[in-house]
Amino acid sequence: MPDQDTDPSSGPGDDAGAGEPRLFFLPVGEVCIRRLVGCAPGDRVDAVAATMREQGVSSVVVLDGGEPQGIVTDRDLRNKVVAAGRDPRSMTAAEVMSAPLLSVGERAPVHEALYRMSRDRIHRVGVVDDAGALVGLVTATDVLRLQARSALALVHEIERAADVEALGAAHRRIERLVVHLVRTGVPTPELVRTVAQLNDRVLVRLIELVRARDFPGLTTRFAFLVLGSEARREQTLATDQDNAIVHADDLGGDELAELERFSHAVIGALIGIGVPECKGGIMARNPEWRRSLAQWKHTLERWYGTPTPEHVLSGAMFFDLRTVYGDAGFERELKQHVAAVLHDNARFLMHAGANVVKFAPPLGLFGRLKTERKNGRRTMDIKKAGLFLITEGIKVLAQQAGHVEGGTRERVHALAASGVLRAAEAGDIEAAFDWLAELRLRAQVQAIEAGGRPVNELDVDRLDAIERMRLKVALETVAMLRTLLEQRLRLETLR
Repeated sequence: MPDQDTDPSSGPGDDAGAGEPRLFFLPVGEVCIRRLVGCAPGDRVDAVAATMREQGVSSVVVLDGGEPQGIVTDRDLRNKVVAAGRDPRSMTAAEVMSAPLLSVGERAPVHEALYRMSRDRIHRVGVVDDAGALVGLVTATDVLRLQARSALALVHEIERAADVEALGAAHRRIERLVVHLVRTGVPTPELVRTVAQLNDRVLVRLIELVRARDFPGLTTRFAFLVLGSEARREQTLATDQDNAIVHADDLGGDELAELERFSHAVIGALIGIGVPECKGGIMARNPEWRRSLAQWKHTLERWYGTPTPEHVLSGAMFFDLRTVYGDAGFERELKQHVAAVLHDNARFLMHAGANVVKFAPPLGLFGRLKTERKNGRRTMDIKKAGLFLITEGIKVLAQQAGHVEGGTRERVHALAASGVLRAAEAGDIEAAFDWLAELRLRAQVQAIEAGGRPVNELDVDRLDAIERMRLKVALETVAMLRTLLEQRLRLETLR
């Protein structure tokens, strides 16, 4: 392998490729440095070093008749001249250069350049155009510089937060990062997954900080659960808290009192760093959302056994649960209990389905989009228009089929695999879900950029003709799912 700026102890490696999803797929031409400094093969090394100092660069391309022959880097000078005790006035660039100059096409994705650097243990590669002409260089440093605003850098900041105040500063950066990622075209599933991972890390680090500071003797026999969209890892920017605690049945009075104080401290700290409290009170500091395992099982039997409107909403929320801190064994046992209670529970499923189909997609005569007028613009609440019916409708079908794991996308796949949905239906639903989620994110980013808070209200007039057509098709798919729910759950019998 050519010794092209080789460093056997390190390389761009994993860190450079683990950050912002979009960065991986950017064309190298958008990242590379196009200012090239060159020299001739016969130029003396001391003159080359002087050029590097004067130009403020760490490498010089060796050109012969305009064609690159190799590259001289500052590491070449250190390793091949200074460390070897050679006289730079008696050596030429051709004698110390690393050759050949490895290169990638400017249309190649960044991850290909990173792979080449990692494989050959180098820190820079040339970038060539379609005709093979050298147009620039890309270095591991260039990529890491871009990552200063990436999700990876933010994860590191979250992990290093020494107190809740520092964690709050990191949390506020999530919104700015999401705005940036939306504007740079990160695919919506990747973006939503990134938001979920960052929110998880914030919550876990906050719990660690609160516990270490004020509750070092807290019992370990509990789990802090997130519910709803957070449990499904489908959060966007307009979100509040939905969480609960489950603990061992035999905790003593002092342990329960400390766990109660801990729950208040955690919820208060979350509010303090900018995570709004749940308007419906679904938070672990409230006794009805902090119970022992046996108490939760009894509560679930009551919710699913008597499907009042309140019980339907609570039961639907708790169907989506995930452990972010503590003993995950409680989650497994609760999910098994939920599956058992819901098995053949047609009454609850019918009422849950009836609650979902109340939200008809806003399609008028001949499939025209139905919008509201606000400030002279046509708007649509994209969550009510279709996202709610997809997430909750698929949830009801998953409850009926006994699929308790995963989020909406995973449940669609599971329902297709088990024959509940045809492959074409599943594909249409997934596509509609992704497009509506993207439009929701766009609406939220537009509200933030206008100086407001993220909202679900889409400005339909800002969509072009193709985007409006895609919205219409997505809502038609939502209508199809709504009809499917009515048929499978026999909702006409409730009327």
